[in-house]
Amino acid sequence: MKLRLKWIVIAAAVVALGAGGFHTWQTRKQQKLLIDAQQASQKDRPSVQLATTDVVTVQTLLLSQGLPISGQTKAVNAAFVKARAAGELKDLQVREGDFVQAGQVLARVDSTEYAARLRQAQQQAQAAKAQVDIAQRSFDNNRALVDQGFISKTALDASASNLAAAQASFFAAQSGAEVLQKAVEDTVLRAPIAGQVAQRLTQNGERVAIDSRVVEIVDVRRLELEATVAVAEAMQVRVGQSAQLSFEGAAQPVAARVVRINPSTTPGSRAVMVYLAITGNEALRQGLYAQGLLATGSISALALPLSAVRTDKPAPYVQMLEGDRVRHVPVVMGARGELNQQTMVEVTGLAAGAQILIGGVGPMLADTVVSLAVGAK
Repeated sequence: MKLRLKWIVIAAAVVALGAGGFHTWQTRKQQKLLIDAQQASQKDRPSVQLATTDVVTVQTLLLSQGLPISGQTKAVNAAFVKARAAGELKDLQVREGDFVQAGQVLARVDSTEYAARLRQAQQQAQAAKAQVDIAQRSFDNNRALVDQGFISKTALDASASNLAAAQASFFAAQSGAEVLQKAVEDTVLRAPIAGQVAQRLTQNGERVAIDSRVVEIVDVRRLELEATVAVAEAMQVRVGQSAQLSFEGAAQPVAARVVRINPSTTPGSRAVMVYLAITGNEALRQGLYAQGLLATGSISALALPLSAVRTDKPAPYVQMLEGDRVRHVPVVMGARGELNQQTMVEVTGLAAGAQILIGGVGPMLADTVVSLAVGAK
């Protein structure tokens, strides 16, 4: 009985060992098949062909640093032509876009009533002048009679008073005529500056009041950009600093220079207004929106285009070429700057000379096989 039990135990052990060995063999076989399949898959994976322009090289660059600015353009010289006399508007011929010269007659206000008042005042002045002449002759005659002893000095004093009163009345009438002469001249509207008509706000035949706006004139030969800068950043702004501005529709950036800095902050926003002169571009107009970079310094650093640094993972990384494959390498971004109108960023974690895929290539899986076009470095 004991011998039989012994053989049963031995047989069970042999069966268990056989089953374990078979399981191990099966596992190893499956692992080998999986490895072979992966290797075959990588071997058969097609390569992605890249152009020379799809790759940038990490190198030390001198980057221009500055402050981003934006704002609207405004003409240095602009004026509203307003009516200085009330009445019916006539002879307004200029329209938007017309060029005018300083002093050019733009329109007139009906001056019939003002001219009549002027003639009345002038006639009153003439009448007052006649009274002055009469009083003067009376005074001269009385003075001669006093000298001859025919009348008393009191009569001469009365004549002098009458002469002074007549002269005062004449001067008052003359001043009134001059005021009305100015009113007649105010019926003629002239351009205060040279430029172009930006707005025509009134039409012929309308009755305008004093200080009614008739036309707006803008001189676009001298434009400024009014940009708002935060108080903390305003400490870096100096008169004379240069900037590059981008306008919608403009093929090339436009140069500008800081000419003034407002000494007060803007109520509410607590921002500082900075004024940049724009010269050398007559195609610009008042009211255009622009944005750009105000240069405040420079830095030398290992840098890449900002678009080459990808942020679709928790940490920023770049797609680096290592041989014929793509590697994902994490980087630390530092200071930013401008180079040839492109935003660059300082990077840590890469060596000089490393080849990085630009942002326009798009995301690629790690270990993707790539090939560069003929002539690429």
